[in-house]
Amino acid sequence: MEYLSALNPSGLLRSVSNMSSDLSRKVWTSAPPPQRPFRVCDHKRTIRKGLTAATRQELLDKAEKTLLLSEDLTLVLEEDGTTVDSEDFFQLLEDDTCLMVLESGQSWSPTRSGVLSYGLGREKPKHSKDIARITFDVYKQNPRDLFGSLNVKATFYGLYSMSCDFQGLGPKKVLREFLRWTSKLLQGLGHILLGISSTLRHVLEGAEQWQHRQGRLHAY
Repeated sequence: MEYLSALNPSGLLRSVSNMSSDLSRKVWTSAPPPQRPFRVCDHKRTIRKGLTAATRQELLDKAEKTLLLSEDLTLVLEEDGTTVDSEDFFQLLEDDTCLMVLESGQSWSPTRSGVLSYGLGREKPKHSKDIARITFDVYKQNPRDLFGSLNVKATFYGLYSMSCDFQGLGPKKVLREFLRWTSKLLQGLGHILLGISSTLRHVLEGAEQWQHRQGRLHAY
């Protein structure tokens, strides 16, 4: 009877289904993630290397050997310092993402685009005094921002300082602003075309009236 029950169609289908699910689960778990390219640098951005890795830990291991770093490393985004602290976050990163590897005690700092002072960076004389020092900082608040933000800081005579921050826009905001300005431009062009049309109509009506008056004068 047990042999006959094993030959039952429902039992056979159930066993085949269990075998296929187990096989697919083994195939799914055994397939490793693909190798992807990344660019890594140290906290001073003096050393940059291109590495390929499939997981976050693999990238940290390769960066430790390539950049000659110690253990207890932290992985952050180079552009804004966001910590890549999980494998799920790492898998969401795009290929060729720029990452910074920090050792214990190190911290992320924004990129300094340059300092303009006394001849655009030339060494000033020893006995000179700064009149104005202007610093430009380019950074991104969000990795998805289309344009970076710009911070301009000016210091006069080493005493008075002022700064201005130009916030960058993401793709959606840029598209929204573009559509808004396009709408205003089209509205302005529409008003101009309506004005030209009205002027031409008045000119044509005036010409017709003048011709009609000339015809009456010739008739008399």
